[in-house]
Amino acid sequence: MMRHAKKREIPIWATKPAFIVGIIIVVTAILISFFPQFIAPYDPIEVNSKAILVAPSAEHFFGTDNFGRDVFSRVIWAARIDLQIGVFATIVPLIFGSMMGLIAGYYGGVVDNILMRIIDILMTFPFTILVIVIMTILGQGMRNIYIAIWLVGWMAYAKLVRGEVLVLKNAEFIEAARVTGFSDKRILLRHMLPNVVSSAVVFAASDVVLCMLTGASMSFLGLGVQPPTPEWGAILNEGRAYIMNAWWITFFPGLFMAITGIGFSLLGDGLTDFLRTKGK
Repeated sequence: MMRHAKKREIPIWATKPAFIVGIIIVVTAILISFFPQFIAPYDPIEVNSKAILVAPSAEHFFGTDNFGRDVFSRVIWAARIDLQIGVFATIVPLIFGSMMGLIAGYYGGVVDNILMRIIDILMTFPFTILVIVIMTILGQGMRNIYIAIWLVGWMAYAKLVRGEVLVLKNAEFIEAARVTGFSDKRILLRHMLPNVVSSAVVFAASDVVLCMLTGASMSFLGLGVQPPTPEWGAILNEGRAYIMNAWWITFFPGLFMAITGIGFSLLGDGLTDFLRTKGK
């Protein structure tokens, strides 16, 4: 009697290499942001009048800027601030927006209609433009970057989760929970939230990139992190006046920003494919 051969599982790195690359990039960026003092060879804000606008070399890997500061050290230390902006500016909209979408989709009615119409109107404006307007009102600084992104960012999560809830709330297991007499709170938190939050988490992985770019844009415009604190957008802003004869000042922070953004995008795409496969 022949035995059926056990189906061999293909390792995830073979089926989703882009996902693995995304994980590697994101983990590397996180490690850099946690331990910049062990990687950067110089103080990121130390001025050196004897090494102004020095090209990349063995002594200064990414060259120096117009104040003689080591660009490599500044880029490495800037990773901490940019990832902090990306992650912290995403967490609050993820939580608040998901809860608003959960409640609006489940209960519906007038509150749902009013909330969705307000969101539809506000979302007709570009995300960055709304953040700039709020930053202009609130003023410069890291705290105001967070507030501005939080005030705008939650709406996308609310719409996403609400759409998932509208599909799920008529499912058989939800109807069974209602008939059993479970409270709305239990149905929302124990039965609906675990089934709709995965889409929001996947979206958040890509939204980190948008928040990072928004924070860098604010610093580039002079509304965010202020000199001499190292931040990728601020470094780009400082180096644009020297782009013709000191290209390295803008090139390397832009490169790090692009690679980190690609990493989070690949991670988000990989999570989407993984959850889609699990759902089949």
